[in-house]
Amino acid sequence: MFDFGITGYKPTWMRGTSAVAAAHGHRLARLEGRGLSRVMLVWDLDEDAWFSDGLVLLDFEGEQVEIVHHRFDELSITWNTVDLAQPLDWAGEGFRLAWREDVPGESAALKGQRLQGVELLEWAGQDMAQGMVAVSFIFANGRVTIYNALDENGMEFDTPDPRYVRHRLGA
Repeated sequence: MFDFGITGYKPTWMRGTSAVAAAHGHRLARLEGRGLSRVMLVWDLDEDAWFSDGLVLLDFEGEQVEIVHHRFDELSITWNTVDLAQPLDWAGEGFRLAWREDVPGESAALKGQRLQGVELLEWAGQDMAQGMVAVSFIFANGRVTIYNALDENGMEFDTPDPRYVRHRLGA
């Protein structure tokens, strides 16, 4: 199993909102009310750009949720398993990678805000991404959605596309 450059990391792949909600819905909903301490992305030091194949980490006052998308419809969510002090090694491919905080700027703007809700978003568009599940974190002054950008992660900070079916957790 590929470890996404993180020694000992073991993703647990899921498909569909039912599977994600059953495995992580209660824990994601319990994040409500916590402040966002930081967002960490894998950064390509040579390209000075987000390495979107890597994990996205969101820390809510010590509770770290780790999100990664794979293929066209697979999502893994893990909790508090990634040690940011450990070096990243992408299967010996020679990428110079490191964790980076507060990028993009929209994520830095959410830092310190209290989480108001979490939604699982199911893509209902009539294309190859149909059924893909994104995770959206809602704050008073914005949101961040981590979605499947066709075998890598994508991030959005706007209202989700109307082709998503929204599933509010804990409501």
